Amino acid sequence: MSQPAHEPRKTLDPDRVAEWLARHPDFFVGREGLLQQLKVPHPDTQGATSLLERLVHDLRRRAEGAEWRLEQLLESARHNEAQYRRTRELVLALLEAEDNDALGQALATQLSERFQTPAVALWCPSSLTDRDLQPPQAPRHVLDEHTGQRLAALLDGRASRCTKLTPTDWKRLIPHIKAPAKSGSCTIARLTLGEPQGYLILASQDPDYFRASMDTLFTEYLADILVRLSLRLGERGHD
Repeated sequence: MSQPAHEPRKTLDPDRVAEWLARHPDFFVGREGLLQQLKVPHPDTQGATSLLERLVHDLRRRAEGAEWRLEQLLESARHNEAQYRRTRELVLALLEAEDNDALGQALATQLSERFQTPAVALWCPSSLTDRDLQPPQAPRHVLDEHTGQRLAALLDGRASRCTKLTPTDWKRLIPHIKAPAKSGSCTIARLTLGEPQGYLILASQDPDYFRASMDTLFTEYLADILVRLSLRLGERGHD
């Protein structure tokens, strides 16, 4: 008597199983023993692990990720608070300056001590410096045509910019501080209030301290404050 032929083994389509389980999320209610028997690939090593162990592993990773993101947010908040305090002290020191020379010196001191910026220069046209009782002192300088053209070229049509500063440019634009042997870096902003009033330069001997990808909002903020205070102090000195 011949043996009956074995029917081909039928397998379920995994996608259809997943779809069915998604439509029946209560399938495992009352079947907890089945959950304990299920095995899934281990996420870190070869082999399999139980579904429950895998769920615990995934939840732990999610918790660790959430903790890391929270720490990043806290660190960003601490940085922003410190930046605010430094900026506040800087602005208060500028407001206390009694003349434009004191304004420039307060700017240089505050930026050096609170923001680790070693070099500062303020270039103002003669029409502005003439309002002072005496020639400007470093870091303030009288803006001449040649220097103005070079600064305009470095800005390349922008209101502010971070860029490299060659030793030649350093000697020309920051003459009161010794130039580095190799290129440094700087951020430049126009002093503008209705019309151009000069330039602000923050510089470092480190060529990567001010990178082209950096935001220049802080430099523009300083320039807006300085041009207003400088005009006010100049008018006071003239009176």
